[in-house]
Amino acid sequence: MDDLYRDYILEHYRRPHNFGVLESPTASFEGANPLCGDRITMQLTVEDGVVTGVGFTGRGCAISQASASLLTDEVKGKPVADVAAFAATDLLDLLGIEISPARLKCAMLSFDSLQHLLDEVGVKPLSKDEA
Repeated sequence: MDDLYRDYILEHYRRPHNFGVLESPTASFEGANPLCGDRITMQLTVEDGVVTGVGFTGRGCAISQASASLLTDEVKGKPVADVAAFAATDLLDLLGIEISPARLKCAMLSFDSLQHLLDEVGVKPLSKDEA
């Protein structure tokens, strides 16, 4: 089963979904993990309270890039209130493999970036305790 999930993550790493720059984003945030050098810039377009566009660019390990690909798939087309209710554990569930403490920052880079974007569009994300 682990091989299946590893292949799934590698596929999102090799062919990330929603990779690219949005033409007129509502919000943009560049996140980085200084421990390993992962970087992503995530963008959202929000219209009438719904995420109508989401994209990301960046470089990093397979976990950070696959995580961003999976997360952008998850939030696209959803009301921002639903996106704000998306928890860190939900992203870990999407990844589907055990993440070591050393790799947790890689996996959570896109989630942390999303929290900044939600704040920028005026939606209160879950607190760390709630997530």
